[in-house]
Amino acid sequence: MRERFGHLVKEFGKFGTVGGVAFAVDLLIFNLLISGDGTPVLLAKTISTVIAATLAFVGNRFWTWRHRERSGLRREYLLYFFFNAVGLGIGLACLGISHYVLGNFWPQVFQTTLADNISGQLIGTAVGTLFRFWSYRRFVFIDAAAAPRTPSAPATVTKGD
Repeated sequence: MRERFGHLVKEFGKFGTVGGVAFAVDLLIFNLLISGDGTPVLLAKTISTVIAATLAFVGNRFWTWRHRERSGLRREYLLYFFFNAVGLGIGLACLGISHYVLGNFWPQVFQTTLADNISGQLIGTAVGTLFRFWSYRRFVFIDAAAAPRTPSAPATVTKGD
């Protein structure tokens, strides 16, 4: 059991380290954008996430899953950003619901920088991270053992006389 889950725990730890750095970059850029020139929150979140995701791709490809077989930079990059876009959608949904939907009813509570950080940066990032870990591990940085194999020609059995 330790052998089976030990590797998963190690991968998740590396993924978490890369994600922690990317989260700090995301958080910094997001707050600079919304406090500086008043960039709309969804645009600020999109910009900060794209920059952080680019940094995370490099860390995940060359450190977290460096032991896995490569399936081509272009393939990995496109799939990574596709699944990252889904993760971004999860984060934007959390932020949008908080800021624009709940904020219409209670603007003094849900249209604040603190509320935007809690909904977009904490809740949205947490749910999106779980999805990202699963999708990157399953589809982007595939394990050689889990990769689809081409069937080999069936062996011919001959009967001896």
